Amino acid sequence: MTARLRPERILPALAWPRHWADGGLRGDLLAGLTVALVMIPQALAYAKLAGLPPQVGLYAALLPAVVAALFGSCGQLSTGPVALTGLLVGASLLPLAGGDPERLIGLALLLALLSGLIQLALGVLRLGWLLNLLSMPVLMGFVNAAALIICLTQIPALFGIALAQDEHLVMGVVHMLTDNRDLHAASVAFGLGTLGALLTMKRLAPRLPGVPIVVAASTAASALLGFEAGGGDVIGHIPQSLPALSLPPLRPELAMTLLPAAFVVAMVSFMEAASSAKLISGRTRQPWDQDQELIGQGLGKVAAAFTSGMPVSASFSRSALNYASEARTGLSSVVTAAIVLIVLLYLTPLLWHLPKPVLAAVILQAVSGLIDLKVLRRAWRANRDDGISAILTFIATLAFAPNIQNGIFTGLILTLALMVYRSMQPRVVQLGLHPDGTYRDLHRFGLTHPDPRVVIVRFDSPLTFVTAASFEDGLLRAARAQPDVRTVLVSAAGINEIDATGLYTLAGLIERFHAQGQSIAFCGLKKQVIDAMERDGLWPRIADIAAYRTEQQALRALLHKPPAATPT
Repeated sequence: MTARLRPERILPALAWPRHWADGGLRGDLLAGLTVALVMIPQALAYAKLAGLPPQVGLYAALLPAVVAALFGSCGQLSTGPVALTGLLVGASLLPLAGGDPERLIGLALLLALLSGLIQLALGVLRLGWLLNLLSMPVLMGFVNAAALIICLTQIPALFGIALAQDEHLVMGVVHMLTDNRDLHAASVAFGLGTLGALLTMKRLAPRLPGVPIVVAASTAASALLGFEAGGGDVIGHIPQSLPALSLPPLRPELAMTLLPAAFVVAMVSFMEAASSAKLISGRTRQPWDQDQELIGQGLGKVAAAFTSGMPVSASFSRSALNYASEARTGLSSVVTAAIVLIVLLYLTPLLWHLPKPVLAAVILQAVSGLIDLKVLRRAWRANRDDGISAILTFIATLAFAPNIQNGIFTGLILTLALMVYRSMQPRVVQLGLHPDGTYRDLHRFGLTHPDPRVVIVRFDSPLTFVTAASFEDGLLRAARAQPDVRTVLVSAAGINEIDATGLYTLAGLIERFHAQGQSIAFCGLKKQVIDAMERDGLWPRIADIAAYRTEQQALRALLHKPPAATPT
């Protein structure tokens, strides 16, 4: 049976038992417990970030996490609510909900369904490569801006202040900070105290589960000190029940409205998952399948849509914790979901007194690690176009907030435009003989033409409708480079492809050169280019001066015989 037809190809979880030898099962069980301790407070916090009730975050950590683990290709990925997806959900849906909590939940379910179907379709059709159109500089520009926006949105909650709705999120936060309203002292104490404790534990005791320890201590302190009675904002009641089966509002007009946001959620959330999978697979030396992971993540989102959840993704921090805890397979995610289920059914009363400023501190501590402005500088140093894309995406995301999906669309369009612009200006250089025996850029190295009768031109690009004009200009310049030029020799090793426009342009140049007593010769042509010339009927006309393999071979032949006549 071929690899494509194996049951493990359809359901990767069938391969889990092979990894449980030599303590692998024990590692999965312990990793699942460890990740669950972090998942529970994060699920509550990221549901709050999306503007949804806290139990929605716990629901999204149940069946969606299990489904993604069963069908995904990387066993260490931990799927559930994440900060970036939570921000995208809130930014996309809060303006449409109009303050109606039930409508907001329905929109979240529909967004989960649409984004999941997009990922599922890309995975089934093996089209995961399309996500590579989102370049890393654009993604990092967006992630940095989004992380900064998340931090800004949590500052009011950290101080116990309600952030007023504003058309421009950043300006709304600025107005809040400059307003002379009174802060809630207890909220400030809990928020800053929790943030300080989390940062201290991360620095001094990084191996300890700092988030659950600090959250548990803060909840106990809130109950003992009467934080809620003093006007503090707490989580309150969380239903002790399984998530109800849900049906997203399947209305065409709503689906069309949410489709751009769903595309962004699908793209950004999978890039986060792919980053984790690439890092982990590089360390474990276990392969991962991009398209299979799209199927797993897509099915996880679809499961969330029908179990009262929210759009989910693989968390970079929880996946890293899963790997560090020696998880081998997706069983660790099943264990995590089981522990979340136990908490949801029996222990939610213990979460009543959890202060919301504490959740804001959890979000700030988790998201602050995403801010890395050095990557923008590195992108600028590596390539100015990449630097421009990264910086403009960063600025656009901040400018469009809370509609941050417009920021990544701006970066995507800019990246594609710059890619087309670069491809329209390929490198066309004339070559001379270098002292090391190779033919290199004549002008850069101060070389001379190998002979008054021949000019060598190297074309470093496919010869297509995008580059045909540049190819024509380069050959015409070469034909005028010396007074006695009889042949322009094209060093064609860089031409990987030729299309109909390239063939038409080349045929026209051959006729033009022949009419003025010159010819075009080739060396280093690749098989796929020769095949295209044969299908077009051009090859028989030029074969005798186009089959040379190297510049030296071509020069020896061309300088000892007159150019071949080219019939019209």
